[in-house]
Amino acid sequence: MRLAVYNVENLFDRAKAMNLDSWAEGRPVLERFARLNQLLGQVEYSDADRTQIAKLVGELGMEKSDSGPFVLLRRNRGGLLKRPKTGGIEVVATGRADWVGSLELRDEPVNEHAMRNTARVIVDLEADVLGVVEAESRPVLSAFNREILPAIGGTPFRHVMVIDGNDERGIDVGLMARKGYPIGTMRSHVDDCTPDGETIFSRDCPEFEVTTPSGTRLVVMVNHLKSKGYGGKTASDARRKVQAERVAEIYRRLTDEGVEHVAVIGDLNDTPDSDPLKPIIDGTSLRDIFEHDAFDDGGHPGTYGACKVGNKIDYILLSPALFDKVKAGGVWRKGMWPGVRPAKWESYEEVARPEDAGSDHAALWVDLDI
Repeated sequence: MRLAVYNVENLFDRAKAMNLDSWAEGRPVLERFARLNQLLGQVEYSDADRTQIAKLVGELGMEKSDSGPFVLLRRNRGGLLKRPKTGGIEVVATGRADWVGSLELRDEPVNEHAMRNTARVIVDLEADVLGVVEAESRPVLSAFNREILPAIGGTPFRHVMVIDGNDERGIDVGLMARKGYPIGTMRSHVDDCTPDGETIFSRDCPEFEVTTPSGTRLVVMVNHLKSKGYGGKTASDARRKVQAERVAEIYRRLTDEGVEHVAVIGDLNDTPDSDPLKPIIDGTSLRDIFEHDAFDDGGHPGTYGACKVGNKIDYILLSPALFDKVKAGGVWRKGMWPGVRPAKWESYEEVARPEDAGSDHAALWVDLDI
């Protein structure tokens, strides 16, 4: 069977703040959105909270209306704020119970060429089981599977599963599987918490049990750990390490239960030699597919962006029993922007501009004799 993983960076719609030309433009919007959401969710609003809420609403471009360039404030009932004719914003609510509504990121359609190039990668991978990172939802992934893959000559997957995670931006992890590879028992970890009650996973770390045509069962854990680009480095590294520790615990629990075939796949957002990933890389028996003699990295050590050593952030990690069954593996970069003068790798003709890339991430694949 062929197991693969691909960070699709959303399929149909994506937050406008994440579609800007550079992360430097989008990051402040997402940080303000997260802070405002946090403040609005509090049971009680202090005077300082109300001042900060008003300030953030203005900074997000909602001085005159609830519809900003990147964020929407939905107010269904009750009173949250007023906009006096003299100008400014006055927060009248004293807590979350005073109003009913939500704060949402505005979406916009993904570049059509980018969407089709994402589909080309998925079709050309010819995976039997594909882990997907940054999918909006199961309905969206299912629609993409039914409508877009056949439009470019591909065959839809028989099984499509996404469990909604903790990220409010709609970037979840899921699994797609061909006929003959049914998805059985599923276990979500969205509610896993630290001893002090903090939610561990930014998205989720779902366990999908897959049965192969031969009757062999394996558990695939799809991950998307905390990004380096959002929040301070110290806090991001600490959060990612806690997540890695929990992934390692789940893996050890599975092996203690006698599960031999386990794959941990996805975007771990850090390099193999990093401290945050030590609990997984050094603290378990999992093996990185990049270490296998049958694996071909295509002449580049990384999986993201320019694919340099420091850009190795996507993984297929296998339990010893699975690692021993590897027959081949590689990195699929044809959907990525290859750069110019000279191009770093062969890409699809349709990737004429960086905006046309299916993703900034390469897809990884491995053939297993099971």
